[in-house]
Amino acid sequence: MPAPTQDLIVFDAECIVCSGFARFITRHDPEARFRFVSAQSPRGQDLYRAHGLDPHDWSTNIVIVEGRAYTRLAAFCATMHRLGWPWRALILLNLLPLPIGNWLYDRIARNRYAFGRRACPLPSAELRGRLLD
Repeated sequence: MPAPTQDLIVFDAECIVCSGFARFITRHDPEARFRFVSAQSPRGQDLYRAHGLDPHDWSTNIVIVEGRAYTRLAAFCATMHRLGWPWRALILLNLLPLPIGNWLYDRIARNRYAFGRRACPLPSAELRGRLLD
C-alpha cells in the first residue's frame, strides 16, 4: 500500500472518544492538514495490516504525519504537535517513559466504550468532507 500523501488519522468510528477526537481535530486544524479514515473501512483495515496491527482491534489510532506512522501515545502527541499552539504543548507527554505513557494510553483505550460505543453523533459536515472512507 502506498504511503498517504497527506497527514492522516485512522480512528475507531464506533467509539465516542475516538470520534470526539476526530471532531476536535477538525475544529482545531484550520489548515485542514489531517484527513480521516474509519478503522472499520477497507482502507482503514488495510492501513492497520500495513502497520502490523490487528485490523479488528481498534484500540489505537494510527496517525500518519509526513509519511511516518505513529500509534498509541506517540500518535496523540504527533497530532497535537501538528496542530500548533497551544495544543503543541501536549507533546510534553512524550517525556513520560514509553512503558508508562503507553500503559496510560492503553487504560484509556481499554475503557473507551464505557462512554457509549455506538452513541457517536453523526460527523459534522466539515468532518464528512475530510473523511476518505
